[in-house]
Amino acid sequence: MRNAFRHSHAARIEVEIRYDPGQLRLRVRDDGKGIDQKVLAGGGRAGHYGLPGMHERAKLVGGKLAVWSELESGTEAELTIPASVAYAKSSVNRRWMFWGRSA
Repeated sequence: MRNAFRHSHAARIEVEIRYDPGQLRLRVRDDGKGIDQKVLAGGGRAGHYGLPGMHERAKLVGGKLAVWSELESGTEAELTIPASVAYAKSSVNRRWMFWGRSA
């Protein structure tokens, strides 16, 4: 969502979260300026780490990230994470994960 607000110049941003027994899916869609197909195919722009970073973080949690876009037609990013990972109980203190410190 941050990238959509920051870079797309969109008038509308939609977020969809879907969870079912098989997977967790997060989809963010905007009606902004879009991303050039050459940039998408190349995994991002030189010196910029947004797209590669999003793909790397998805992979780190066992998920997949797909990004679709066309210039002047907006962008859609979809993250899917297998249920076995997304719904697993964590031994990590969740408060620490969100606030950067332990409770």
